[in-house]
Amino acid sequence: MTLDEIVQDIHAMEEDLLTFERKYGVLTETFYDAYLQGEEPEDDAWVLDWSEWAGTYKILLQRQEMYREAIQSLLQQDTNATLSHLIARAARREPLAVAS
Repeated sequence: MTLDEIVQDIHAMEEDLLTFERKYGVLTETFYDAYLQGEEPEDDAWVLDWSEWAGTYKILLQRQEMYREAIQSLLQQDTNATLSHLIARAARREPLAVAS
């Protein structure tokens, strides 16, 4: 997986979460806290949405952690690397492979 693919995944999931936030009128982290506490939807028609919403957020959190680890790893691979150097490479669309 490349750094760009991780970033693209994050953006796609954020767009999906925004759709749920607009539909249900609460931010994802508020929903997710209640979901983890076992709160269930009042309307049976929401069950699939809630499952997808929670699953998407869980994957987003994993991707964000993967992103942080990838940045750290890429910077450590080259002792002369700076974030500015990494950004320049990413802006040129160089494939920045990250460990899985």
